[in-house]
Amino acid sequence: MSKNQSRTPGRDVRGGNGKRQTKNKIVPRNLPDPEERKGKGRPPARMQGGKPRAAQAKRTSDAPSGDIIEGRRAVAEALELGLPIKSAFIADADATDMTLRRLTAELAEMDVPIEHVSKSRLDQMSSHGAHQGIMVRTRPFEYASLSDIVRAAGEGDALVVVLDHVTDEGNFGAIVRTAEVVGAAGVVIANARAARVGVGAYKTSAGAVLHLPIAQVPNLSRALEDLKKEGFWVCGASEHAEQGIWDAPVEGRLALVMGSEGAGISQLVLEKCDFLAKLPQLGRIESLNVAQATTVFCYEWLRRTGGHA
Repeated sequence: MSKNQSRTPGRDVRGGNGKRQTKNKIVPRNLPDPEERKGKGRPPARMQGGKPRAAQAKRTSDAPSGDIIEGRRAVAEALELGLPIKSAFIADADATDMTLRRLTAELAEMDVPIEHVSKSRLDQMSSHGAHQGIMVRTRPFEYASLSDIVRAAGEGDALVVVLDHVTDEGNFGAIVRTAEVVGAAGVVIANARAARVGVGAYKTSAGAVLHLPIAQVPNLSRALEDLKKEGFWVCGASEHAEQGIWDAPVEGRLALVMGSEGAGISQLVLEKCDFLAKLPQLGRIESLNVAQATTVFCYEWLRRTGGHA
């Protein structure tokens, strides 16, 4: 299914009778009783000395905005992965420590602004008090646009991975790593209620987030329509699909939609899919997690498009 093959309305790639599969509707989980939302049945405040305990004051922090990485090993990993570091904070009292001196030298080689501060200042900035005398702040990640991914896809066979509100940063990073390895053109994510590119994603992607366009979009359904206009066929990975991955046309110019960890693909996004496909299951557990399933689909696409070692 290359871009040169037009998306003919009469062509059926979904299997079955070609009709929209309404049985794939996602049934919302039970919502809490409206009265509970109003506070009815809320447990009373704990008593201390016969009086309600006052709410504990929130711990204040003067930590700078942005993703903060603290601790010697964590900072060393950040440097090894090539994370874009905006600034560093190092304790004055530990300036003679050999490990800190080495990390300081590496940061200086990267032209990272370094501020030597007191240990008490780091204690205030730290989220869990385990800074070990060093903290760094990363630069905000620069997301691509959907048009950037389309340009990267070129004119022929291409893969775009679309994540329908995947929320776990570890899963997200692992998916980006797989997408980069198989040569995908990019990854599309929602700009709300979804994992973003943070420190965790840098780690689990092994730095792949720095080498693959990742686009945040306000509306996934509209993004899929835009990809269709560029010649992409949309495949939804769903355990409720009638056809398996080995029979589905997971090839050519493909937008692969993977659902969230809990609810799967939303109904609005399902309606934009040209066909659904599922993985075969012979064991007893319910299914693979979204990162593992994405790996299988991506490599099946790569196999069919002539990918080889």
